[in-house]
Amino acid sequence: MRRRASLVFLALAVFCTALSPLLRWYAFPRLAKVPAGRYQSVVMEAKDATLVDYGTLQPRRVSKVTMIETLKGNTELAARVRAETGRDAVVWDTLTYVAGPDGAMVSRIPERYVFDAHTQQPLHAGGESVDGTPVRRDGIEYKWPFLVRKHDYRYFDMQTRTSAPIHYRGTRTFHGLDVYYFEQTIPWTRVPLPRTLPLGVTPDTVRQLGLERWYTTTRMFWVDPVTGAPVDGEEDHREELRWTGHPEKQPITAFAGHVAMRPDYVDSTVALVTSQRQLVLLLTSYLPWGLPVLGAALLALALVLEIRGRDRRAIPGDLSHDGGKPARPAPEGR
Repeated sequence: MRRRASLVFLALAVFCTALSPLLRWYAFPRLAKVPAGRYQSVVMEAKDATLVDYGTLQPRRVSKVTMIETLKGNTELAARVRAETGRDAVVWDTLTYVAGPDGAMVSRIPERYVFDAHTQQPLHAGGESVDGTPVRRDGIEYKWPFLVRKHDYRYFDMQTRTSAPIHYRGTRTFHGLDVYYFEQTIPWTRVPLPRTLPLGVTPDTVRQLGLERWYTTTRMFWVDPVTGAPVDGEEDHREELRWTGHPEKQPITAFAGHVAMRPDYVDSTVALVTSQRQLVLLLTSYLPWGLPVLGAALLALALVLEIRGRDRRAIPGDLSHDGGKPARPAPEGR
């Protein structure tokens, strides 16, 4: 009976040891994916900001500018991209909607982002675009890969339609989580005007006035290193309308302010990421490290049972029915 039990424990030990690398290197890339049908919205605010009045083309100080970023997974297009590329694709249709203190629209910029569900690398298919203009992304946007590394990444900037390094600046503690802090600065760059502006103003109207749009920002992200999801983001954002061919003329400040995620959205994001990171850790840490330890314990138990079984079978002597004592030899005759 002990020999049978030792063989069972030995088989379980081998199974646990073999399962460990399979979970980490085979199951994890196939199970840890961004859901194709995800929907999310984030509200960011810039308080005491400067905003241009397109009616007078004069900057004015306002109490608050609100930016609402809405993200919606396009499952039908993702299925077509998957069939076309053979990759597990995710398509995000996003909208960045900027509103003034009275809630009136300042600008709206739609975007389509097509990427690999596990690696977050862009897939150049499915009509990736910004504000209706086709783009070809290089690097990540919105989300980092699973298991973030402590180095710089290429990050796509929606305004310039180009990618630039976003730098790892160290590990921080944020709402009880150990997160990686990244920072990117985009220098002053001429960028397109949004196609949708208030008061019926169009990009052509602004260009006919002899103005062009310039932009600079320093963006900051606090990223959960397990899931790759930012738990907070901020920007020091500035936009100017500059006179084309007249650098001596004073530019018009179109927007200037420090943009930060609203506190209630920070709390909900941290709660969501905290729950999701446990699933990733289960596949990358808890089970891959725990199973070999369990396998070693089962192997030790199997060896102990086998040794005890052999010792029991090796006890010598012919036992009698009298209390289990050896029979006394008969006395020799005289």
